[in-house]
Amino acid sequence: MDLAAPARRRTVSVLAFDGMAPFELGSVVEVFGRPRPELGVPWYDLRVCSRERGPLRAVGGFTLATEHGLDAFAAADTVMVVAVPDVRGDVHPDVVAALREAHARGARIVSICSGAFALAAAGLLDGREAATHWRYADLLQRRHPAVRVRPDVLYVDGGDVLTGAGSAAGLDLCLHLVRTDHGARVANSVARRLVIPPHRDGGQAQFVEAPIAAPGTDDAVARAMDWALAHLAEPITVAALARAARTSERTFLRHFHRQTGTSPLRWVIAQRVGASLALLEDGALPVEEVGAAVGFESPATFRHHFGRAMRTSPSAYRRTFRAGTA
Repeated sequence: MDLAAPARRRTVSVLAFDGMAPFELGSVVEVFGRPRPELGVPWYDLRVCSRERGPLRAVGGFTLATEHGLDAFAAADTVMVVAVPDVRGDVHPDVVAALREAHARGARIVSICSGAFALAAAGLLDGREAATHWRYADLLQRRHPAVRVRPDVLYVDGGDVLTGAGSAAGLDLCLHLVRTDHGARVANSVARRLVIPPHRDGGQAQFVEAPIAAPGTDDAVARAMDWALAHLAEPITVAALARAARTSERTFLRHFHRQTGTSPLRWVIAQRVGASLALLEDGALPVEEVGAAVGFESPATFRHHFGRAMRTSPSAYRRTFRAGTA
């Protein structure tokens, strides 16, 4: 997690091109381009950039014009590529050069969906884990064998380089960036404005077999999740979750993984880490008591799981995002 001056106003650039689909671009604009004075923190300065001059055609039959070129794209604090024109073609050398320039300068580089192909072409993913849309994962691995492609996750946070899966997962990555910069309180407020869940762990599966229960059926997994969220401070076992679901443990494990793409205990850990963020920001409880308040059995266990999920320590997170200082 980048803990340096999270309240500093960040410039964000995103690359548009002729023939692009608008969803991922719209997600970036919605999160970073809309003024949010009600949050009480300096917001982002978004710059939509393009290599080409003139109106750009978008899927759906409309055009858009950008005010900025590749110089502004490379100069931003956070540089985002949300797609490429052709996943089987070469990325334009000027775009590759701009990405390399931005990375060398210390910018945070972000891709969503097929944008990972641009980062890979610039050599920024060599030796790293990376995410992309599941339907492009095999092709990305074949074209760029030095990249460790993760086809089954929503996003990968590599610190200076972050990569996300496609479509709605782009919103998850955008919220993750806001959470990294401004803390859970601000990110949760943005999520409420967007009417989406405030936090989906980056390691969550992109595709699950049955994410929504059939109409009129009793969703045992949802029932167990509701019970767990109401009892986070207590010991939670698979047996207890299965009892809440009113199924056998074996049946519960099968249905839980099919509906979430993860294990029950990994999901519980993610919920506990997420619940701890607001407590750390609030500052009322000592850090060593926050973990117990959300169900971790010891401060060491809390620090371990928090560090794996957030890439920083609970104490460092509190110092950065203590309420009133963000």
